Amino acid sequence: MSQDSSSARSRMVSVDDTGVRRRLADGSEESVTWAELTTVVIRVIPEGPWKEDVFFMLAGPDGSGTAVPSGDPAADALLERLQRLPGFDHDKFVEAMTTDADEAYVVWSAGQTTT
Repeated sequence: MSQDSSSARSRMVSVDDTGVRRRLADGSEESVTWAELTTVVIRVIPEGPWKEDVFFMLAGPDGSGTAVPSGDPAADALLERLQRLPGFDHDKFVEAMTTDADEAYVVWSAGQTTT
């Protein structure tokens, strides 16, 4: 069995009161602070069950941000924090997590409110 040596693989993801940081295998880092977060997308890629197929895409201004695989150990803490965002679309999140379609689901945008 071969191992994926892709430089895009996570070495570490941290979620705290400041934001989300992801250190990649090549030593580079992606991050976004809660203050600059503009959009949260759940990206589903039909790669499962043997490869990661659901990602939390966190976008900041000017293309900054990070992608966190749903299987990452920090994903539970990330989801807990995301669900507290005002206007987080819980129904859209459930839809995203229960599909195998090749789709991107916007579950939160800055300034968005749900009724």
